[in-house]
Amino acid sequence: MKKFTFAILLLAGISTLAGAQNLKFGHINSQELVSLMSEMDSARVKLQAYQVELQDTMQGMEDEYNSKYTEYNRKQATWTPAVREAKEKEIQDLIQRIQQFEQNAGQEMQQMQQILMSPVVDKAQKAIEKVAKAQGLIYVFDLSTGSLAFHDEAQSMNLLPLVKAELGIPAEKVSPSQIPAPGQTAAPAKK
Repeated sequence: MKKFTFAILLLAGISTLAGAQNLKFGHINSQELVSLMSEMDSARVKLQAYQVELQDTMQGMEDEYNSKYTEYNRKQATWTPAVREAKEKEIQDLIQRIQQFEQNAGQEMQQMQQILMSPVVDKAQKAIEKVAKAQGLIYVFDLSTGSLAFHDEAQSMNLLPLVKAELGIPAEKVSPSQIPAPGQTAAPAKK
């Protein structure tokens, strides 16, 4: 709420100055930009491979559990109390290992995502800054953060086409969220 109030006060202050100067504003959807970058495609592939590795390990642990549990149910009546107790302890330990692995895997997946995404986001940010400076903009609002309640397309410059060009992304490339579903026609592109 403090950020929103600050943004309103900042915009109010800027609008009073705008009468005296010709201030230039821009906007961009940084999430769309990042989704279009080739580095993001590479990061997705690496992240999916990492996820498959974790899932394979988890599947192996679950298979081991199922095997031991099935054996326990089949043979428990024939085992001595000491053997039965040892097998129960084995199964309980395996359940704890599985739970610990699930927790660690989730954390590792988040860390890997951060490691892979950080350079992509940094590159996008630098390109946005470069284009904004070249265009003489004093502020660029990121539409993907949801902190902007309104923007006037006529008064604010959409930097996405310029930043895509800066990063060498083909103009016709669109984010996956813009690809129409089968049977739908593509919506006209916003400028």
